[in-house]
Amino acid sequence: MSANVVTTEQSLLRTERLAKFFPVVSDILKRRIGWVRAVDGVDFEVREGEIFGLVGESGCGKSVLGKTILGIYPPNAGAVYFEGKQISGLSFDELSRIRKRIQYVYQDAAASIDPWWSVARCLAEPLIAHEQLSRAEIEERIKEILKAVGLEERHALRFPHEFSGGQQRRIVLARVLILNPKMIIFDEPTSGLDVSVQATILKLLKRLKEEFRLTYVFITHDLAVIRMMSHRVAVMYLGKIVEQGDTPLVFNAPRHPYTKVLLAAIPRIDLEKRKEKRAELMIGEAPNPREIPTGCRFQTRCPQVMEICRTQEPSLVDVGDGRKVACHLEGKVPAG
Repeated sequence: MSANVVTTEQSLLRTERLAKFFPVVSDILKRRIGWVRAVDGVDFEVREGEIFGLVGESGCGKSVLGKTILGIYPPNAGAVYFEGKQISGLSFDELSRIRKRIQYVYQDAAASIDPWWSVARCLAEPLIAHEQLSRAEIEERIKEILKAVGLEERHALRFPHEFSGGQQRRIVLARVLILNPKMIIFDEPTSGLDVSVQATILKLLKRLKEEFRLTYVFITHDLAVIRMMSHRVAVMYLGKIVEQGDTPLVFNAPRHPYTKVLLAAIPRIDLEKRKEKRAELMIGEAPNPREIPTGCRFQTRCPQVMEICRTQEPSLVDVGDGRKVACHLEGKVPAG
């Protein structure tokens, strides 16, 4: 296991055939002429205490999936279960209570903080909205949470623009942690940061996870972050999960052609390894999400495409070792 975490077999979060579509509207007729199937029938579960990674190219639907789980986008179909209870389709008030337990950290840290509010006011707002605390209790809680994320008490009086990118990430972390959530969904948690700052933030996330007994979902295109941090990983392509399993297995012996070419695209110093991997590189660009091909969604770029791939969409099936793969090649070619 890549990340030093303690997990249980209990499912904390689970989705069943979750789907989120966005309408395509004609500029001339101003009516719907199709759908963008951003998330299309996704099944996965996150176990309590683990770090679960969602990885794929930009536009694959991973961020939409995270926001649909939390109800930021209402699903078109399927269901989301948290702590054994269905949370999709709840009223606004019911969903607000659930959001104390599941927090979402947006990719743009600065945009998620009100620039006109001091750090103290940003951190006090969720406590005022969700808790019945005195002013003294709120101030004490703010001091505790600032210390936990590596900031000082004096920072509470400053404004967001007075902080660096890494410090702004710490403020956002303080804001989501102040309500004692059970799970945090991170959308590109290290994007836009220098490598040294990335390492510091990831180390902080590991420490906070243990200190607050958290469960994480990491949404990112950064394979190095997924490999270092996650316990299990799901690989997405055009709204579908094509492979999922324990991170070491997926990285060391990928089964789906898309996973193989995604890993082959990682920059390598070893020239011989680069030559070996060249044959596995993808063909062309991803299809327009408005015009998803029939059959396997990856068939237009797959170096191992077969005739069945053009007509039948593969199901995500268990292939052993806790791994699931959606590919017609399973059983026809050796793994790895």
